[in-house]
Amino acid sequence: MLRARGGWRALRRCASLPRARRAVRLRVREALGAPEPADEVQVQGWVRSVRSQKEVLFLHINDGSSLENLQVVADPSLENRDLTFGSAVEVQGKLVKSPHKMQNMELKAETIRVVGPCDIWSFPLKMKKRHPLEYVRQFPHLRCRNNTLGSLLRIRSEATAAIHSFFQDNGYVHIHTPIITSNDCEGAGDLFQIETSNKARESAEKTHFFNVPAFLTVSGQLHLEVMSGISYSEAVEILKRASQTFTFKPEWGCDLQTEHEKYLVKHCGEVPVFVINYPYDLKPFYMRDNEDGPQHTVAAVDLLVPGIGELCGGSLREERLPFLKSRLQRLGLADAYQWYLDLRKFGSVPHGGFGMGFERYLQYILGVDNIKDVIPFPRFSHSCLL
Repeated sequence: MLRARGGWRALRRCASLPRARRAVRLRVREALGAPEPADEVQVQGWVRSVRSQKEVLFLHINDGSSLENLQVVADPSLENRDLTFGSAVEVQGKLVKSPHKMQNMELKAETIRVVGPCDIWSFPLKMKKRHPLEYVRQFPHLRCRNNTLGSLLRIRSEATAAIHSFFQDNGYVHIHTPIITSNDCEGAGDLFQIETSNKARESAEKTHFFNVPAFLTVSGQLHLEVMSGISYSEAVEILKRASQTFTFKPEWGCDLQTEHEKYLVKHCGEVPVFVINYPYDLKPFYMRDNEDGPQHTVAAVDLLVPGIGELCGGSLREERLPFLKSRLQRLGLADAYQWYLDLRKFGSVPHGGFGMGFERYLQYILGVDNIKDVIPFPRFSHSCLL
């Protein structure tokens, strides 16, 4: 929409100046990769550095299309007080071969127009300063201008496209599952409940917007069913024999904590590790009973990777109606999950599923310590900026 409006404004300007030569607008990436010099070129972007000398003015600008900046060479007379680090500019001139080996092309400016000035004194990102990620995290609306975060966002985009492409090429269908749900898929009970904002309208007997309690989902795996290593026990024994002291004592029947998962990966030689067959009572109701004892373990698997811990979690689903119905009745959930029982009642087949933490995947391939730094707008306890 913004580009469309800009196009209309450009057309109006051209209409008012019919004899003016029209410059070819290039993105920074296109200018840097141009095969040959060109006259009447226009480039827009943010100023990444300004260096004024007696006989020449140097700018580096970037529009987000490339990690590399485009060097602009101009006459010092084109400099003005608004031409500062962080300002948005429109530069018109000639694209020429750069004498520097590190850059193919540079722009010899004829005009420089400051489209949006930047107050450098209050701008939190400073020129040529390497800001820690913890500092940049305070400014979610500006941190994309930081080189590190800009790179992370590009890789996030590429990783998203690659994952979608893989499944698309292999015949999978992308399904958008509900964000709001009445089901606790993982069985942990730690869901964020959705309530009406105006409590004055609520009667003494609490009512719900959807007539039932509704929550923000933690997984879409249940809804997807509408569309058609080492064992856990071995892992616990490894942890019990460990010389390391854990904050959470490892015991059979307790969930593996991140510290446990990282130790197991290290113990196995810093390679990805599959942990299978988790305790029956530890996992959600939909996981398949292994029948290795009275409700002893389920056919569940977690993939643990170096530096992160759990990356993927999955299981075979309980496709046998009597087993599933019995378990839901014991949990008092048979009525709430009648729709799920119907999937077994009306032509179910043996099947399984898994989920991957996409942000954890980005952490793993990039070596980023804090998961907040691979999320464009992170939300966490006591912080919901923007």
